Amino acid sequence: MTGNALNVIDAGPEHAGVIVDIIHRSFGARPKLEPPSKALDETVESVAEQLANAGGLLVERRGLPMGAMLFDESRPGQLGLRRVCVDPDIQARGVASAMLGVAEDTAEERGKDGIWLDVREELPDTVQFWSRRLYHPVGRDEPFIEFGKTLWLAREVPTPGEMHTLAARLATLLKPGDLLVLSGDLGAGKTTFTQGLGEALGVRGPITSPTFVIARTHPSLVDGPPLVHVDAYRLGDAAELDDIDLDATTDEAVTVVEWGEGMAEQLADSWLHIRIEVRGARPIDPLGTSHEGDLVDEAEPRVVTVKPHGPRWVGVPLRSTLLAP
Repeated sequence: MTGNALNVIDAGPEHAGVIVDIIHRSFGARPKLEPPSKALDETVESVAEQLANAGGLLVERRGLPMGAMLFDESRPGQLGLRRVCVDPDIQARGVASAMLGVAEDTAEERGKDGIWLDVREELPDTVQFWSRRLYHPVGRDEPFIEFGKTLWLAREVPTPGEMHTLAARLATLLKPGDLLVLSGDLGAGKTTFTQGLGEALGVRGPITSPTFVIARTHPSLVDGPPLVHVDAYRLGDAAELDDIDLDATTDEAVTVVEWGEGMAEQLADSWLHIRIEVRGARPIDPLGTSHEGDLVDEAEPRVVTVKPHGPRWVGVPLRSTLLAP
């Protein structure tokens, strides 16, 4: 380790003494709160036990400890963060952000769907830190606000049939009011994905690209939500999308907007951004390609990336559902 580089270490019980010292220094430097933080009650023994059970992180620079956090695996599919702390003498040097990046990688490596933690509501700077990193408040137990985040995912989809299967898996997680924003090149498989979604939701078909009618509603045949399928390919901006008056249906339907990135997000406070890419594809000439939802080359595998946005998706098992064998 050289220079000013931060070294983030997977901590074990052998690091308990160093970590409890950082916890006491960090939490002890905070304003007096009522009730007082129980972090100051941590001992070498209690921290060692937590590290043995779930692990944690220790941040060093030039061999000096600078920050730490403990993990909590008490909730299925979720990684909890506890005692997130930075040495009070070296604040604002990226230590907390570095730890958080490694913590999110750790959650992914452990097969978790997301992360949760409790934040004291009397600490606005701390609340702002987590909000800026796209953690969303999902509960309150005074004096704590529970924040959560669902991790994004990407997986290879070799065939149109498996694209339908992936969409069907996602359909099991959807409910009325959900918004899906699809992006990708012409012919990448956006409409193919929507067809699989519609079949799984049990809506009236056929589902084809609604390019020329902009939006099409497919009512449910199984007493579920309708599917509103929108193609924003020919729309110039979000104002033109407003003219379609989708607000009247978004609360009751599952809404899928192809080519909607940068426009459709305004329709809800939560959405899934689904990007479909053709692995190794050459640029597609729009003038020579049909825009009817057909795959340009069905032999080329696709890579589907799913990124959740907003509080609706906190705690939802996206990764475990969509990445299962």
